[in-house]
Amino acid sequence: MTRGLKFNINEELLSNIEKSTGRIHQVDLLDDQGWTSTVHKISAENGLYILKSSFKEKYREWLKTEAEVLKNLKGQHEIPVPFYIDYIEAADQNHLLMTFEKRVTLTKALRDAGSKNEKKHLMKSFGKLLGRLHGTSSPHFNWNINWLEGELKRAERYLEAGECDGDRVLFEKLKINSLPEIRQTLIHGDCTTDNVMVTEGKVSLFIDVAGMTVGDPRYDVALALRKVMADSELTEAFYEGYERFRLSSKEFNYFENGLYEFF
Repeated sequence: MTRGLKFNINEELLSNIEKSTGRIHQVDLLDDQGWTSTVHKISAENGLYILKSSFKEKYREWLKTEAEVLKNLKGQHEIPVPFYIDYIEAADQNHLLMTFEKRVTLTKALRDAGSKNEKKHLMKSFGKLLGRLHGTSSPHFNWNINWLEGELKRAERYLEAGECDGDRVLFEKLKINSLPEIRQTLIHGDCTTDNVMVTEGKVSLFIDVAGMTVGDPRYDVALALRKVMADSELTEAFYEGYERFRLSSKEFNYFENGLYEFF
């Protein structure tokens, strides 16, 4: 315990955080936790913040990338993301400090929705926000990359390290049965309903942006629809908002049931 806070944090890290937040009054572990990190809400002298912490090497690498993305996007207004505050590395853990956004995930909003029409409205707004991202030409990213080639190399690295659900048979299948190339766009890179936030009934913010880069927009669409694909009304509502293209079943399976298994 430190200074009466109900949070296991050493003095050095606390001091580093308080350089940005002012004196910390309260720290709360948030209920909705991902499996790559722990997330705390910090109430401090200068306002409310999120502290996202990772401890395993693989996830520390992801958190560092997320911090770099947010730092590069700091001050821009085209892509709605949390506001970067600081990034702190220690010997066995990494921490990302950003603004606290009083919103709920789309997953929770869909679960709590009172009617089918409310769910359709949410999915349409999701499609609209993602379509806007895919149409953004941001100078903050490298546009001269082959995203799928890089992701397959990363997938093989995770496969060899035993750090994914995919197996060698699936990996070889993805390499042999690659999809025809399409024009790359800016993508989120992990665009599930857990990684977008809702305010006032509309999807309005991207979170967990470690994978945000220039890449194949079909990957985003596949992940966006993965939890609602069986519901034709919600899928159609998403496409009404998205207005760019529709995935074939082959494209959906390649990304959602294929590549995503390695991440």
